[in-house]
Amino acid sequence: MDTWVKLLRQHKAIAIIRCDNFDLAYNMAQAVAAAGMNLIEITWNSDRPAQLISQLREELPHCTIGTGTILDANQLAAAVDAGAQFAFSPCFDAQLLKTSLSCHKIPFIPAIFTPTEAITAWQQGAKVVKVFPIKSLGGAEYIKCLQRPLGHIPLIPTGGVTVENAVQMIDAGAIAVGISSSLFPSLAIANQQWLAITERTRIMLTQLQTTKLSSI
Repeated sequence: MDTWVKLLRQHKAIAIIRCDNFDLAYNMAQAVAAAGMNLIEITWNSDRPAQLISQLREELPHCTIGTGTILDANQLAAAVDAGAQFAFSPCFDAQLLKTSLSCHKIPFIPAIFTPTEAITAWQQGAKVVKVFPIKSLGGAEYIKCLQRPLGHIPLIPTGGVTVENAVQMIDAGAIAVGISSSLFPSLAIANQQWLAITERTRIMLTQLQTTKLSSI
């Protein structure tokens, strides 16, 4: 887990890929990896996620490939078997967190919505929590508010992080951000403009690396 936290501090961003077309999802992952994105999440409700995770693990050994939208223990076990190196959930399920800690060695990151959920998840073993959906919670200002009393809990906002506001999230105290649709404009995907996505990702990563280090 210490290694996972170090990776988050270093890279500051996770590309979240959710796609119902295997080939498009594969090219999305390759496009962001070409820009230097080292943390890539393939959501479990994508097309053939286990196959894609396994293939990306083989082809992108310099990247850390994980999964998201994990809702139960069976999905988590299948993701681990496929080679997922981390797993996110869109909710806080105490039993699922307990299962992840007792049965699997990969980082498992539950989502929280309130300070109470954040503290509860931390007390039950979560070393990092996902703040979701950040757009509905007030964006970077909510991260800043959580940081004041809960600065010991590393936060990853998702669900409303954009290329334009990612730096604000880090400056507010987030250890990293999870970013999805903003990296992959629908028109660029439709026209398979992978070089444009690579450049868009590279610009964001450069901006993130010039921000101050998270205080967490």
